[in-house]
Amino acid sequence: MKIMMFSHGGSLNRGCEAIVRSSTNLIKERIDGAQVYLASQKPETDTIITQLDGIYDGAPRSIKKFSLEWALSAAQYKLFKTDSYALGRIENNVIKRIGEMDVCLSIGGDNYCYGEQPGWYEINRRVKAKGKKLVLWGCSIGPEDMSDAKLEDLKGYDLILARETLTYDMLREKGLRNVELCADSAFTMEKEELELPAGWQQGNTVGLNFSPLVWKRNQASREAVSALIRHIVKTTDMTIALTPHVIQADNDDYEVLRTYYEEFRHTGRVLLLPNDLNAIQYKGYISRMRFFIGARTHATIAAYSNHVPTMVLGYSVKSKGIAKDLFGEEKLVLSIKEISDSRKLKMKFDEMLAEESAIRSKLQESIPQIKQLSYKAVDLLKTLVRA
Repeated sequence: MKIMMFSHGGSLNRGCEAIVRSSTNLIKERIDGAQVYLASQKPETDTIITQLDGIYDGAPRSIKKFSLEWALSAAQYKLFKTDSYALGRIENNVIKRIGEMDVCLSIGGDNYCYGEQPGWYEINRRVKAKGKKLVLWGCSIGPEDMSDAKLEDLKGYDLILARETLTYDMLREKGLRNVELCADSAFTMEKEELELPAGWQQGNTVGLNFSPLVWKRNQASREAVSALIRHIVKTTDMTIALTPHVIQADNDDYEVLRTYYEEFRHTGRVLLLPNDLNAIQYKGYISRMRFFIGARTHATIAAYSNHVPTMVLGYSVKSKGIAKDLFGEEKLVLSIKEISDSRKLKMKFDEMLAEESAIRSKLQESIPQIKQLSYKAVDLLKTLVRA
């Protein structure tokens, strides 16, 4: 069986890397003879994932003005009010590979949270037109993200795998019956433990990840997180390991975290992890932390999956749903508005400290069950293909 993953932006987002890496491993472990290919918008960033059987350039291409393609696109829209031809040319790097495959997995996770995606809708239509299986793999979608066009597109999937119950329940309420509940594949991803850096306290280091996206959405959160770091330095003896997880241009955690490092380096209690590690190496560091505070979902998954008590900054539906599935409640998950409240940040951090043992015990109980839901996704995929 030949499987192509698409709608992947590249592995400089280590969360996207984690999805591809762990999903490939799960599929190959559970489905004999499976070959897994990746259509990537930045294929040069994905060569670190050696389990893949092939990596294709899946980047959208532009249509040159006044070209034949441009003229045909304009004519189709004028006559039939559709952009299908134009979208097909723009997304041709992916579309031209469909015929070689048995299954196409849309793997973006939260891609449906960012407005309409007409290019991906067109890819999906082409997949079904060629009689191939179409799967939405480990998605999170909020009710505020839904539209008539999006719902119509979702109806076309052979299988939608929601990675947490909030998304699952919402999609079922919308009338979709092609939805199953699973868990993010990254819960099963392996880790690589590199040498600990100078200043790291074994068993007494708290990780901190922050995102430019969250920073821009709530600019007052910058000072609130700074106040939280001061609180940790003042009230504990822990080292703080600033931990990037996305290192893309214009969306680089490292640049944000470096400002905190410069602000607090004089304390001797803050260190900055490098920006050139891969997902399993970051997971190796996160797994050895006592606590973790993070804005990036897959950085928090790396912590949760190693039973590290975790506080989430600037929640989305995925963060809320994952916490709910782990704890039965949205435990230590703060909204985008709440993270500008330094008092609340400190209070939640103190709550995490006070409940450290109970949180760790709950994760030790729930993570094996969540991992089984990760494996369930592959079993459902296998059943779909054999149907």
